[in-house]
Amino acid sequence: MTFSVFAAFWAVSILFVITPGADWAYAISAGLRHRVVLPAVAGLLSGHLLATVIVAAGVGTLIASHPQALSALTVTGAAYLLWLGANLFLRPSTPQIDESQATDSWARWALKGLCVSGLNPKVFLLFLALLPQFTSTTVPWPVPLQMIALGLVHTASCAVVYLAVGFGSQVVLRARPDAAKRVSRLSGVIMIVIALILLLEASHGLLDWGAA
Repeated sequence: MTFSVFAAFWAVSILFVITPGADWAYAISAGLRHRVVLPAVAGLLSGHLLATVIVAAGVGTLIASHPQALSALTVTGAAYLLWLGANLFLRPSTPQIDESQATDSWARWALKGLCVSGLNPKVFLLFLALLPQFTSTTVPWPVPLQMIALGLVHTASCAVVYLAVGFGSQVVLRARPDAAKRVSRLSGVIMIVIALILLLEASHGLLDWGAA
């Protein structure tokens, strides 16, 4: 895989990372307790890595055996991106404080972080929508390995953003409460554009496959 592929994937995946959601809410709740940001974020990242391995093992094998499945996955993923982008634009999300955690146990915060991201269906849908679009059956790397490498790029972005959100949560909530809404709306517009591009590329791929 080339650096340009990683860069293109990062440019798309970072939109999801900077959009407030369940992971943001959990990082913020940990930040308000100060000492548990690191274990909480570690748990969140473990969930993303788990989702990466599961998707890579299943979807990677499918694409390697049936290349035409990539076009079908592209259409499904584009439809999801279109729906998500429209919802973000119409109903921009803002981070909320979750004060349900009463314990400062590092193990408990890490375990709940794993559940927050690892059991979140949106994480799996994200990877199903994005990872196949940046893989190729013509490069030396196996498709599952390509997906894992891309998943690591996404997880690294999550680490930077979630740590910043966790440690800066008090400032974020008190100083600029409307900033998250603007970020969500902008991300929604970009997701819609990406979805339309993916649908266009998928239609060309299906036409080429039908002609062959």
